[in-house]
Amino acid sequence: MKSNTCLSRRSFLKSATGLAASAGLIRPLQAMAADAMTPAVIIGAHPWVYAAKQPKYDITPVLPQIFADMSYAGMGGVELMHSALFPDDAVERIGELSRKHNLPVLGASFGGVMWDRAKHQEVLDDAAKAIPRLAKLGGRTLGTSVGAIKWNGKIRKTPEQLDAQAEVLRKIIAICEQNGIVLNLHNHTYEVENDLHDLKGTLARIPDVKLGPDLNWLVRAGVDPAAFIRQFGKQIVFLHLRDQKKDGRWSEALGEGDMDFNAITAALREIHFAGRAVIELAHERDFQLTRPLRESLKMSREFVRKVLGY
Repeated sequence: MKSNTCLSRRSFLKSATGLAASAGLIRPLQAMAADAMTPAVIIGAHPWVYAAKQPKYDITPVLPQIFADMSYAGMGGVELMHSALFPDDAVERIGELSRKHNLPVLGASFGGVMWDRAKHQEVLDDAAKAIPRLAKLGGRTLGTSVGAIKWNGKIRKTPEQLDAQAEVLRKIIAICEQNGIVLNLHNHTYEVENDLHDLKGTLARIPDVKLGPDLNWLVRAGVDPAAFIRQFGKQIVFLHLRDQKKDGRWSEALGEGDMDFNAITAALREIHFAGRAVIELAHERDFQLTRPLRESLKMSREFVRKVLGY
């Protein structure tokens, strides 16, 4: 969604800093962020399952529920959706929720049509607004999706489109670095289908970019997540965790599906994974919940602790 702010970015940041400082937010948020960046793997959650039921996927109205549910479930942090950072009062409001529930903001997911140069300014405007606000909340990661394209019935990009994609990614990486944030490439199916065509195209142009794979989207694209982890382990700093059943439908919680998390755990141990991971539940459109979301989040958190050891 687009913000209707009348403040310039510079004046907003100045006023937001003053508000946060006067409310005593900055130091506690930075302290929580520092705790969240300790060497131990922190397990948080992503709010997609809430966004899926919201108009235009806007989680702003349900942020209090999201923080309360994730705190109840024993999460170590929240990965926001970047659109939640667009409202003018986002830093103050999200900061208050973070302090109230002692639940740090780990980072945010981010996406845009990056293969089309005509969309670059829009993408960069969104990044320039969201990233500094994320930094003020103590977030330190930006899980970035580059946008899909369909060509001849398949999701595939030309060399020229991959060039454009890498061009804007480098600019977003620079904004992240200016704000103490690490960008990682987050995949859906389109980046890793067709023998990793899209992802390999980006890596050929930005070889040292960090990765934040969604292990379930890998499975849905026909990629073995354990093999992927072993192949790209040195660059993986973030993970998205979800489960699905043998029929391909998402399970209500982690541990209720049939993904081979034992193999995934073995691969993560082999690469000595020390990044961050978030549980991102998702359900098919016709799925009917059998329990409150907070209970599925809690079950998922307990499964990760038991099976992955985090």
